[in-house]
Amino acid sequence: MKASELDYELPPELIAQRPAEPRDQSRLLVYERRTGEIRHARFRDLPGLLPAESVVVVNDTRVLPARLRLRRPSGGEAEILLLEQLQGDVWEALARPSRRLQAGMNLGPVELIESLGEGRWRVRLEGEPAGETPLPPYITEPLSDPERYQTVYAEEAGSAAAPTAGLHFTRELLECVQTERVTLHVGLDTFRPITAETVAKHELHSERYEVSEAAWERIAAAAHVTAVGSTSVRVLESLVRGAPLVGRTRLFAVPGFEFLRTNALVTNFHLPRTSLLALVMAFAGVEETRRLYRVAVEEQYRFYSFGDATLIL
Repeated sequence: MKASELDYELPPELIAQRPAEPRDQSRLLVYERRTGEIRHARFRDLPGLLPAESVVVVNDTRVLPARLRLRRPSGGEAEILLLEQLQGDVWEALARPSRRLQAGMNLGPVELIESLGEGRWRVRLEGEPAGETPLPPYITEPLSDPERYQTVYAEEAGSAAAPTAGLHFTRELLECVQTERVTLHVGLDTFRPITAETVAKHELHSERYEVSEAAWERIAAAAHVTAVGSTSVRVLESLVRGAPLVGRTRLFAVPGFEFLRTNALVTNFHLPRTSLLALVMAFAGVEETRRLYRVAVEEQYRFYSFGDATLIL
């Protein structure tokens, strides 16, 4: 598959700058794979759209206050985005302006240890992360409440970005479905554009996950499983293939991938040329996904992290 097949046209005004209020008032584009039917709903309608026996799997990771705005010894600005805690006080991070940085440099509570290339660094952090919520660059409006970039069930701190399909749930809506939790800490590679000519040549870095034995037993035995977000899918489809309950996954679902434990998918509208869009195409079909995105644009759905959602049955 060529990376160019993951392109589509999106009017900039459809990029959501703020979340829906309340959360479950966001729109929901419903697609039935068996019949090809498309319906329009609200996220609050989700319980009535799923089979009664469906187990809804959510990712309970929590976004770190990981964006640190600092000063270089020269007085110039610097920014550190913490990606993952490696061991103790050592983290992997994105740092900029990377060309003006060097190993051994101290930026406030951060010491630069080693450049890993492509703007990535190994750094030492004094204390706990105490920066800003790392919103995606296409969100240009300030977020008045940082909790709106967290799911209502977020518990396990460790992500550089939110599992955004879950942002639509309210606590009340959660009580209307059967849920199980998994944890996958989201890195930025998930959202990194595919720059290779073909999707197969794109390297997707690993992400940490953890699932309790009881949760996996229930999910594995369920008659129907609805995955909330691509992160949940990556965990489910790794475990069903024999991966351990705690580990790292590099699973990369592209068209032709066989889904063994995901019967339905709740997901947002994704950026072009990303592994996220490739996963949706793998689940719904390439031409079918293009059709869904055309309908979403025509119907003025809101896109990306704070945008609306799709339910693919």
